[in-house]
Amino acid sequence: MRHANVALFVPHNGCPHQCSFCNQRSITGQQTQPAPDDVRAAALTAMQSIPCAGQAEIAFFGGSFTAIERGYMVSLLDAAAPFVQEGRFSGIRISTRPDAVGDDVLALLKKYGVTSIELGAQSMDDRVLAINGRGHTAAQVEDAARRIHAQGFSLGLQMMTGLYGDTPAGAEYTARRLAALEPDTVRIYPTIVMRGTELEEKYRSGAYRPMALEDAVELCSRLLAFFENRGIRVIRLGLHSTPELERGRVAGPWHPAFRELCESKRMFLRLMEILEGNQVSKGTIEIKVNPKIQSKMVGQKRANLDRLRERGYSARVTANATLPEHTVTIAALEKDVTACF
Repeated sequence: MRHANVALFVPHNGCPHQCSFCNQRSITGQQTQPAPDDVRAAALTAMQSIPCAGQAEIAFFGGSFTAIERGYMVSLLDAAAPFVQEGRFSGIRISTRPDAVGDDVLALLKKYGVTSIELGAQSMDDRVLAINGRGHTAAQVEDAARRIHAQGFSLGLQMMTGLYGDTPAGAEYTARRLAALEPDTVRIYPTIVMRGTELEEKYRSGAYRPMALEDAVELCSRLLAFFENRGIRVIRLGLHSTPELERGRVAGPWHPAFRELCESKRMFLRLMEILEGNQVSKGTIEIKVNPKIQSKMVGQKRANLDRLRERGYSARVTANATLPEHTVTIAALEKDVTACF
């Protein structure tokens, strides 16, 4: 429940640009703008349906919240703020553009009980930002992040992989620059080609080739490890599944359990480091893990066992409830190895 929220989408509202990849109505399934009554209704429903709702946030996603018409923005905050003041929710979370968080609007957000601000950085390469129509620079991301920190808000950063003109090395460069800003949370979104976007035109003309699913999983599993090894929580990895997303999706590395694929691949990569670092001979091995991570260790459709077999290991994964979740024991013919993920 630490990352639960009551999500209200304000689709493509407030954004002065049309990014190459963006069709938010298809992504979110939201066609109309929420009214203050919708905010109150969603909060009341969540109070009845979400366990420990007091730990959740009321979240405004989907557009550039601080760039929408000021009166409309305030009306939404007016509807949400009493629930926070009464302790029914822990705070208000908003997402916005890096070039739309002036000191005046930060002061206003603080007045209404906003606790978390997420910036859609997407890339920290100015060339990639420009050719995808983002309309802001990497320096603006850094400036906005510093001012958000200075005002005491929790900082979230969002990045995309597989953008038009980007590379895996470019995504890793973006991750390093974002981590240097010390965000509390990160979201990672592989680029999906949506119907009705500039990116769809580039895809159909052959100017853009989306990442293959396996390549996106490989890259994002490394990014997941990179951030979490630095104590930065990755609270979203891949787009949320909606019927509208399914109808509007043209191409790209989408999977309903994308994060699970990445976590499983991350486990495999770490497992290979342990096997090779401890010089475990190829052959039959037994891998013991906590039951909570057994399925991720096996991998979807036994993918990790197949990967191990390709590298000469015949593996069996068993559960051991006494092991911590981030510990693995490997029993091999000549030695046993215990290590942490």
